[in-house]
Amino acid sequence: QVQLVESGGGTVQTGGSLRLSCTASGRIFGYSFMGWFRQAPGKEREFVGAIRWNDYTTYYSDSVKGRFTISRDNAKNTVYLQMNSLKPEDTAVYYCSQHYSGSVYDDSTYDYWGQGTQVTVSS
Repeated sequence: QVQLVESGGGTVQTGGSLRLSCTASGRIFGYSFMGWFRQAPGKEREFVGAIRWNDYTTYYSDSVKGRFTISRDNAKNTVYLQMNSLKPEDTAVYYCSQHYSGSVYDDSTYDYWGQGTQVTVSS
């Protein structure tokens, strides 16, 4: 079992920044990924990015590439999502999730999910 606890959401103006954190506990393997997804009201859950625990392999969606950065601190079992140059369309509930196999872009391949944290970008 893996437990994921997120923090860091909030409200920010367009162009601002926020950093989300996701702390994991339980069985995490180095080859696995921690992913970030988001879901806006009335929309499907969307892949944001992912990072592998044992190296610096990262993936990003085109919509956030160049603005968002995923990093990790293995000593703290924590993954961060640094979000810069935020836009109103980034408004969503953001989830972190643990992934072991399959496509990292597909939310159905993730096994454990955090509770979600709200990010609101005002115009």
